[in-house]
Amino acid sequence: MNVVVMGAQWGDEGKGKIVDFLAEKAKHVVRFAGGANAGHTIVVGKKKYALHQVPSGILYPEKTVFLGSGMVIDPEALFEELKMLEDNGIKWEGRVFISDRAHIVLPGYREMDKKRDAARKRPIGTTGRGIGTTYSQKSERDGIRLADLDWQDKMDDLDAADKKFLEPYMARLLSMRVNIAEKMWEYRKENILFEGAQGAMLDIDSGTYPYVSSGASCSAGASTGSGIGPRAIDRIFGVFKAYETRVGNGPMPSEFNSESEGELCDFVRKTGNEFGVTTGRPRRCGYLDLVALRYACHVNSIDSLVLTHLDIYDTMDEIEACVAYEINGKIVTEFPTSIPALNAAKPVLQKFAGWKKNLKECGSYSKMPKNAKAYIEFIEEFTNTPVGIVSVGSERGETYMRINPWKKDAKK
Repeated sequence: MNVVVMGAQWGDEGKGKIVDFLAEKAKHVVRFAGGANAGHTIVVGKKKYALHQVPSGILYPEKTVFLGSGMVIDPEALFEELKMLEDNGIKWEGRVFISDRAHIVLPGYREMDKKRDAARKRPIGTTGRGIGTTYSQKSERDGIRLADLDWQDKMDDLDAADKKFLEPYMARLLSMRVNIAEKMWEYRKENILFEGAQGAMLDIDSGTYPYVSSGASCSAGASTGSGIGPRAIDRIFGVFKAYETRVGNGPMPSEFNSESEGELCDFVRKTGNEFGVTTGRPRRCGYLDLVALRYACHVNSIDSLVLTHLDIYDTMDEIEACVAYEINGKIVTEFPTSIPALNAAKPVLQKFAGWKKNLKECGSYSKMPKNAKAYIEFIEEFTNTPVGIVSVGSERGETYMRINPWKKDAKK
């Protein structure tokens, strides 16, 4: 069975924890998009792991993981990450493979990334890791793939600095390469988990363009970036937080007002530890945007939602969520394409009673307080999508299942 886990907001929704949790019943885990700009945090016991390129399933000793065709690989960062895992007792050799169609991030691309963004009239807020430039080179058909590392004519086209950079990594990279399409066909009768990066609203086609990532962070990216056809996907999980966050520039209609809602913003940011795993930058925070979430569900055919960080609201008397936008005096309930319209949008908020209970102590969804359940049921009704998993903490055990994710006909 093929299960996709993707972000349903602007990234940082807690995908790493959910992939790690679901990977227990998977045989293989495939990361299908993004590069070293992604940061997936996993907590196992007292240890915390920050993964950037290696799929989250690597922490299970018997799993094999694949860096897919839709990824852009930074060799230097990748081997630093693998060393970190090794230093923490995670044996990865023979379990980490890279699609031979994945593109390579070269050192000059990082500086190009920064210069391009600085030169823009409206900067996007890139992480400066060379991700956008690598995808750009790929689209212009000037990139270099893992499969090209032993194509001498192609390698001769590289300048001396790029060749020197690649030299210490060549043999190791080539030893890890696979034809991922063949592997996915070989494993077609086994459980495969597909891990996305960033989120639906950062997808280059369906996100808030041009303030988006350069790769396919939509559900379709799981197919194009992993060597399987779209009809081979059995279930799509969309992960979202109980509130909204965004890193970098771009519209965010439900963002907290820094003057009137600064205290609430500080509470959410500190309680939810909303600082970038890769960059350390504080994330922009706001009310849960149900208009954007419904759009993400529809455009990605999300079968089931995964709600994370719900416990952040445990101490609050009431909470609010965005159910519409006011744009130039008009109430809008559809997610706009226009950036000026999104920039002008003001959130129309609906209040919900708080539950004033530590959700971690409940132990299961059935024992959660009725107000917390009412909030979840409203989300389901608004988005026309069931919430199949609820996460109330960073540890594996703080996850409440409402469906069996590895059963094709599973229902709440």
